[in-house]
Amino acid sequence: MTPTTTSPIAAVPPGAAVQRQRARESRRARMLLLFAALLTGTLLLDVATGPSLLALRDVVSTLLHPQQADAMTRAIVMDMRLPIALMALVVGAALGLGGVQMQTLLDNPLASPFTLGLAAAAGFGAALALVTDGLGLPQLLAIPLGAFIFCMLAASLLFGLAMLRNVSSQTLILAGIALLFLFQSLLSLVQFMASPELNQQIIFWLFGSLMRTTWPMLAITTGITVVCAMLLQRDAWALTCLRLGEARARSLGVNVTRLRLKTLVLVALMTATAISFVGIIGFIGLVAPHIARMLVGEDQRYLMPLSALCGALLLSTASVLSKSIVPGALFPIGIVTALIGVPFFIWLVLSRRGRGRA
Repeated sequence: MTPTTTSPIAAVPPGAAVQRQRARESRRARMLLLFAALLTGTLLLDVATGPSLLALRDVVSTLLHPQQADAMTRAIVMDMRLPIALMALVVGAALGLGGVQMQTLLDNPLASPFTLGLAAAAGFGAALALVTDGLGLPQLLAIPLGAFIFCMLAASLLFGLAMLRNVSSQTLILAGIALLFLFQSLLSLVQFMASPELNQQIIFWLFGSLMRTTWPMLAITTGITVVCAMLLQRDAWALTCLRLGEARARSLGVNVTRLRLKTLVLVALMTATAISFVGIIGFIGLVAPHIARMLVGEDQRYLMPLSALCGALLLSTASVLSKSIVPGALFPIGIVTALIGVPFFIWLVLSRRGRGRA
């Protein structure tokens, strides 16, 4: 008689794989809820922190019942601090979401809107607007407009390259690095030719600041970010397939060229809008996607929202720290995010080097 062999697949209970998948998705959903709760806490702390310290109880009471609060507390919370705190969440979410899609498209863990030259282009546009006195436009309009135009110009160069045939992800990365150095050089030239007073304004904008946020700015940034995020979420399955490699994604029916171009357009629009209002804030788009990826894996249905939440949490925390490092003074938020991001960047490079040797 022929001995009976037991297949390893047959030995697994029929519902075991389904149960494991449900448990995995349940854990990912709990992670999203956890970060949403942390985000609520940092938002309240951000509103409470500042030169005029407010108790968390007063902040919550004012947010829930603004008409019952005294005039000074209501003005501080609703008119001054709340739009800034909300802008930190929206900009952080935009940068985190933009970073994860850059890394997905280019299959490179170091890709982000900051490292691909979009932020440098925005910085040059803002500096040019300052030097030319906004060509007659008000400064509050000219600086964001100049930053947005040049950020989209840099993105358009990447769009055009992405539309060419036989253009690999590595080529796009090299093109982005070239744009980064190009616009940094042009920015240095503008600073060299500018007066000391203008140089001080340029440097302040390059450090990144949320303090000029107004409700209309917040509404524009929020609207564009939400629309772009919804459109990206619709392509979650295709973007997850892309992580398997371009050849595998094509075999599964994904139009890689169209997906790459569409995602680049949405990321550039979202990033350009955020940067144009608050200045250059680096490392959020690099750090947030890696934290999210370590927690929920590569499934874009969860990776995208968690990257946005991580970015929002990081920038909100940086906003709190920027007001706490030097009591009574505002520390540039771009420096705080760099202090958070640089150690993580070094760890990432060293960890990849160790895996390469192994």
